[in-house]
Amino acid sequence: MDKRAKLNITKSIHTVIYFIMVAAVFYTFFCAVTATRNYLLLFCIILVALEGIVFFVNGRECPFTSLAKKYGDEKGYVGDMFVSRRIAESTFKVFGVVFFLSVIILFLGKA
Repeated sequence: MDKRAKLNITKSIHTVIYFIMVAAVFYTFFCAVTATRNYLLLFCIILVALEGIVFFVNGRECPFTSLAKKYGDEKGYVGDMFVSRRIAESTFKVFGVVFFLSVIILFLGKA
């Protein structure tokens, strides 16, 4: 398999993971505002927490970035398959705040 194909696979996998994480954050928010508590909520919280740990353990860089560079992407940017760079760059800021507030609401039981 050539480098370009590997790069496309890397970016595709990253995009799928991105949308799964977005869904997990939105589900956590949904549960917070509807006072829903279930195993899927717990799974989503664990999933987002693990993503955060991986991100910070890897020096605040997505592990897919080094793969993208290895397979020929000059910038090492992996979010450009289906998500614009502008959206991807604000992901941690926006979704981090939404997730953090959702967990606080869930913890306090205010919903």
